[in-house]
Amino acid sequence: MAKPSGRYGKGPNSRGTVLLAAGGTGGHLFPAEALAHELVARGYVVHLATDERAKQWAGDFPAGDIHILPSATFAGRNPFALVNAALKLFSGYLDARRLIGRLRPIAVAGFGGYPTVPPLFAAIRMGVATLIHDSNAVMGRANKWLAPRVNMVAMGFAAAGPGGELGKAIITGNPVRPAILQAAGKPYPIRKADGPFDLLVFGGSQGAQYFGEAVPAAVKLLAPEIRSKLRIVQQARMDDEANVKTAYREMGVKAEVAPFFTDMAERLIKAHLVICRAGASTVSELAVVGRPAILVPYPYALDHDQAMNAQAMAQAGGARIEAQKDLTPERLTQIIGEAVRDPAGLALAAEKAKRSGKPDAAARLADCVEHAAGGGKTEDFKGMPA
Repeated sequence: MAKPSGRYGKGPNSRGTVLLAAGGTGGHLFPAEALAHELVARGYVVHLATDERAKQWAGDFPAGDIHILPSATFAGRNPFALVNAALKLFSGYLDARRLIGRLRPIAVAGFGGYPTVPPLFAAIRMGVATLIHDSNAVMGRANKWLAPRVNMVAMGFAAAGPGGELGKAIITGNPVRPAILQAAGKPYPIRKADGPFDLLVFGGSQGAQYFGEAVPAAVKLLAPEIRSKLRIVQQARMDDEANVKTAYREMGVKAEVAPFFTDMAERLIKAHLVICRAGASTVSELAVVGRPAILVPYPYALDHDQAMNAQAMAQAGGARIEAQKDLTPERLTQIIGEAVRDPAGLALAAEKAKRSGKPDAAARLADCVEHAAGGGKTEDFKGMPA
């Protein structure tokens, strides 16, 4: 790994340090991790600025160091809480200035979440090249505030928003992890009509409870000859794990149920159909690997971003979008039954899903970082293919 250059950098071909900033959740950190791998491969040193939550997600992050900065979210209307949040963010800003002064990065790239505000704002004030990437079709609040102030804005999905309104948004797609890129090389497992059917179900932090109730209820309503073909891998909340396991066991269905799977790429490779939420990273990974899906957007999201995330893959024919309020057990039973009876249709959907993917998103975003580091703006960036 290259050593920090000790300067801000003078162009896209100079190698130095890039500081990535991301909120401490998987949705923010996974794209940042994918970009970090690409930047390291190009000879840059990468550092990560984040918050305390990142400890459970950032174990494989290829960073020279991970820096925990004070941050807070403006939530609610309690004046004391708002003042406390402002003080924490200001403290994070001061720490970020010291960190940037020490690392002297050629660029600072943010991936959303309030923990990105202190390092990005510090970089802006210090004259360091800046870029933000928003994974969702609807830009998050922190990125909305930063968008008019940074050199470049990139997004995972095409959508209206501050970046688009300013003419600054480049649609790079969402960088996916190396394990997903490896999985993308595996063909869809076309099954015979009488063969086993591998169903993968996961809901992330927002939705596992719903699937823990809805999917077993739907499976119970399936005709016995359909149900006997199922092999289910399902993520369930720790509180629901025992009940979900019991439900499948009583139905005689082969099922593996756990709160978290560390080998999700391998699970995707084997899946004939995926039932899941429509988070930005989830939709992007499904498309890159090429697996047909039933996407159930999280209905309580403030900006309904998941519904918009799902549009591209659905319009390509690789997924169908089902609103949670309409997805009764009977409806889900019908969908699963149709999928089991139509292996050729699922194979075609898998092919269409893959066409909508952007496996080169990390390289696209790394090109943007280099362009920004060389003094470039989004408006004069001509290197992004459609």
